[in-house]
Amino acid sequence: MNSITVKAYAKINLGLDVIRKRPDGYHDVSMIMQSVNLYDTINIKKTKFQSITLRSNLYYLPTDRRNLVYKAVEVFQELHPIRSGLSIFINKRIPVAAGLAGGSADAAATLKGLNRLYQADLSLEDLMKLGLKLGADVPYCLLMGTALSEGIGEILSPLSPMPDCSLLLVKPDISVSTKFVYENLRLNEKTRHPNIQTMLDVLHEGNIYKLAPLMENILESVTIKEHPIIGDIKVKMKEREALAALMSGSGPTVFGVFDNHHKAEKAYRFFKSSGYGKQVILTKPYFPDDKFER
Repeated sequence: MNSITVKAYAKINLGLDVIRKRPDGYHDVSMIMQSVNLYDTINIKKTKFQSITLRSNLYYLPTDRRNLVYKAVEVFQELHPIRSGLSIFINKRIPVAAGLAGGSADAAATLKGLNRLYQADLSLEDLMKLGLKLGADVPYCLLMGTALSEGIGEILSPLSPMPDCSLLLVKPDISVSTKFVYENLRLNEKTRHPNIQTMLDVLHEGNIYKLAPLMENILESVTIKEHPIIGDIKVKMKEREALAALMSGSGPTVFGVFDNHHKAEKAYRFFKSSGYGKQVILTKPYFPDDKFER
């Protein structure tokens, strides 16, 4: 095998709570993660040159060590030597810096692709340990599906799948600094925390009407204050019959949960013609259907 193409799936957070700030500066979190059927594709090709060449369909995407895909190659080599050069092309469809883990998903897909390309036979657990060196979301992007994420994101527990629904993603034309959001999050006895445990219980029931009202993201308390358009998008989403509207990650993407595709399409047309969203994407939850895909 001389080349391979792998898919890198985006994620949303059905619930996101921050428990505490740790002495090392990181935060302990409790998050319910969900893959969505929106993906980048990573093509990895062996070459005779002893170098890594990275290209993308987006001119502004870094193609050096600033890109997690490049770093993924380097950490993979810690467990399995690569005795060839590599030409890697990233076809980006996931919005960049959007709270959808696009960079982490690309890194995870690269690790999976290299594992197959070089027949390294590394387990999912091996790959997840490597992924953690690249970022807290990378292990989840290797696991995919519906999962509880704890610690700094590295403690993962697979969950009952999210009930069937349509999802509408709206990314406004703004940039949000994750570092800024976490630095300005105030945690004290008055802080309202999402009820993650109740969400876990309801997930087992498979009832989207019970689950949707519980969806909450503690980081909205910082990001919406700084960027009110995120709150505006949530309101407009609810006005168009979304069962829930929530910011994903530290933002700025807002996703709406709809109980039928027709309602989601109507909302999609509204946001496409409005000035609220720079990128508007209609999709569904995604679940890997076999171990090879993981």
